[in-house]
Amino acid sequence: MQSEATQIIFLVAVATLIFLLMPLFLILYVRSYMRDKKQHIVEKQHMQERFDAEILKTLVEVQDQTMQTIATELHDNVGQLLSLTTLTLNSINIENTEKASKKIENSLSLVNKSIKELRELAKLLHGEQLIENGLGHAIDQEISWLNKAGTYEITVNNHLNELSATAPDKDLIILRLLQEIINNIIKHAQATSIQFDTYFQNEVLFLQVKDNGIGFNVEEANARKSGMGLNSIHKRVEMINGKIEISSSANSGTTTLIEIPYP
Repeated sequence: MQSEATQIIFLVAVATLIFLLMPLFLILYVRSYMRDKKQHIVEKQHMQERFDAEILKTLVEVQDQTMQTIATELHDNVGQLLSLTTLTLNSINIENTEKASKKIENSLSLVNKSIKELRELAKLLHGEQLIENGLGHAIDQEISWLNKAGTYEITVNNHLNELSATAPDKDLIILRLLQEIINNIIKHAQATSIQFDTYFQNEVLFLQVKDNGIGFNVEEANARKSGMGLNSIHKRVEMINGKIEISSSANSGTTTLIEIPYP
């Protein structure tokens, strides 16, 4: 009888203890949850701030690349056209009507060509407009400027012009990624041909660039995390939750494939 009473008292004591401890555990759980939630919010804010800062940096870099292209075009193309126009006009002999007429006609043709080039440059000044017109259009414009140099045999399979979805922030980073890849080819690859392939499949955007250059050791370059801007490229791809695969070896060219969830 006493044993049963002892057991009852023990059970009551345990139940009382649990009853008293439950609110404490609940309070601790709620505090832990709120702390984790607050920390998550802070981390999310920091991630957004880093993303916004990277977007701003990317915008500045795209604008800087655009200005460099404009400066080169003004000097190498428009400048030469206008200089040739000046030489042609200065060589006109009014007394020789037939030759003068022909030179004036040639000068007008050169002026019209200069005006056309300046209009193209004016379009390039509106970097934001390139993105607004769609990523496919922006990629076409970027490759067009490379093609005008006449240095490379270029093949383009750009299927993004048909893409109706847009993601302005991602588009800006993708455009900058393309510029960095092109710059690497120009500076390091010693290539004579470049192939660009872009397409959209299963909500994933694919950007692939192949060149026939001298190639490099990918593992060594990744270990250094410096040369050829690979660190910057990897960082930008990670920012937009993408994947990148670079295949290269000595004298076998380089293939860069980027996959990005889109939009």
